[in-house]
Amino acid sequence: MSNSADSPEGPVRHTSVWAARGLTAAVFALAGLIFVTSANTAKGTNLRSDSSLLKLSDLIKERSENNAELNDSVASARADIDALAQRDDGSTKAEDAKLKALEKAAGTTKITGDAVSVTLNDAPPDATANPGYPEPQPNDLVIHQQDLQAVVNALWQGGARGIQVMDQRLISTSAVRCVGNTLILQGRVYSPPYKVTAVGDPGKLKQALNNSTAIQNYQLYVKAYGLGWKVDEDDAVTLPGYSGTVDLHHAKPVE
Repeated sequence: MSNSADSPEGPVRHTSVWAARGLTAAVFALAGLIFVTSANTAKGTNLRSDSSLLKLSDLIKERSENNAELNDSVASARADIDALAQRDDGSTKAEDAKLKALEKAAGTTKITGDAVSVTLNDAPPDATANPGYPEPQPNDLVIHQQDLQAVVNALWQGGARGIQVMDQRLISTSAVRCVGNTLILQGRVYSPPYKVTAVGDPGKLKQALNNSTAIQNYQLYVKAYGLGWKVDEDDAVTLPGYSGTVDLHHAKPVE
């Protein structure tokens, strides 16, 4: 008759108990390490709702508002400088006329005339493909940089005397750029819908829009997925002059 300590079950059960105890101790040690690490990281704040951890979108919005305020300050200062310069420059009438013509061409003075406005917008949130078209991918449902650029380029091609995107006048150094589904124009950020307004001959402007290959491609997505596209004619529209900085920061010589 064998002793219970010599039976096969005894040593196995004894080892399992010690293994369980060791595993329990390891779990508690790991949990303690996680708690300490979280406390050091949070430093007394809620990791999920700490208001100091600004989202990138919030930061962009804040910078955009600051840039708008700075642009207003620059515009006010420039108006004062121009008024003083006109009073004390001692230039001739011919020189003044030449200067005004250059300012008009540069887009720094307001212009009034008949206009065409184009509004582009993302597809509805619940957009689906119309019959005969494949199901859309996420990129098929939003306005892209090339869409806005196509409209601006077509309007210039149609003889626009001045163009405004949203509430900003374009000049020769303006760059229409998109990051994600937001427009960044001259330091400010905009969300769709996007409105582009051009002063010029409405007939020629609309014809230029119709002739644009890039816009014809965009129209396919309008039909397939419901992207926004609206063209309006307006009478006696006034576009403000560009009021931001006109300094050229980077340039590359033409070879």
